[in-house]
Amino acid sequence: MTFLSNTPYNDVCKRISPGPQRMRGFDGKYSDIVDYIIGITYEIWEEKKIGLIYDYYTDDCAIHTPAGDVVGAQAVVNNTVGQLSLFPDRRLFPEDVIWAGNDTDGFYSSHRIRSTAHHWGYSAYGEPTGKKLQYSVIADCAILNNKIYEEWLVRDNVSILRQIGLNEKDFAKQMVQANPKAYQIKARKPVKPKTMPPSKKKGFDIENFIKRIWHNAWNLRMFNSLSDGYLSTVHSHASSGRELFGQGDIIQFAIDWLACFPDASMTFDHFCALGNDKDGYHTSLRWTLNGTHTGYGIYGNPTNRPVNIMGITQAFVHDGKIIEEWNLFDELTIWCQLIDPAGLI
Repeated sequence: MTFLSNTPYNDVCKRISPGPQRMRGFDGKYSDIVDYIIGITYEIWEEKKIGLIYDYYTDDCAIHTPAGDVVGAQAVVNNTVGQLSLFPDRRLFPEDVIWAGNDTDGFYSSHRIRSTAHHWGYSAYGEPTGKKLQYSVIADCAILNNKIYEEWLVRDNVSILRQIGLNEKDFAKQMVQANPKAYQIKARKPVKPKTMPPSKKKGFDIENFIKRIWHNAWNLRMFNSLSDGYLSTVHSHASSGRELFGQGDIIQFAIDWLACFPDASMTFDHFCALGNDKDGYHTSLRWTLNGTHTGYGIYGNPTNRPVNIMGITQAFVHDGKIIEEWNLFDELTIWCQLIDPAGLI
């Protein structure tokens, strides 16, 4: 029986739980890593036991976000209190937990959440509007001995702004004015991409499959790899409310982004997957895109400013094709990085 057996999330845990695992070093109430991740999220956010963060995060835990890093359990407590003041009735509905590892070396989890809330609190967004929101978050966590010691957090902030009734470009200017140094990114010298070596694994290699598609498209500009790797009727849920249908939409999204950042290159920071050839694979890829805004396109006229974009993409793969994906990045941070603080003075 899982810790969440008497909560609304019991059915979710049953669907994605790996079954009983050895959880040495973890609280005995958690039967597996999925139960742990969804369980502590439920306790902290739904039951508002915010003080448990001191038990579940290390004192020097680094939380990486597209807008910068914060360190320590106290910072997580402060941010959680702020979020619950802004969105007092926030609920976090778990959609998937993709994980790897064990209790000896540590677990790695990629937790996709759909949140609902009303804008009932005061914040940088201004006075409460009372509007109901829904938005996506993906949190990747490294865990050992019942504690998260590193986290990568991506939230769809532009969707939040738009539902409140704010313009993301105007709000980005406010953020840069408030903290001019926070979004100054150092330019990186472009690196000529290399061809990805073939897999040495016998049979279908899910990691090589995902990385090869993305490397060929985003680094080699071989966009036909997206046609090869995605189902013709693929559905992609992307940041800022984008809903992409079919290979054509997927390809055009990549082209539009790279038109803005012609020298962009993508690195793959972490990959994990669950599943098999028969039932399909649930995958999670954490990536970073670096480039310079020298092209025209969806971000307006070129600013010649460098950008660093962190994203997490989860996908379901079956019969050698990506069937559905959830592609999350913080587009608000991109707008902030494109603003020259000197131009706001």
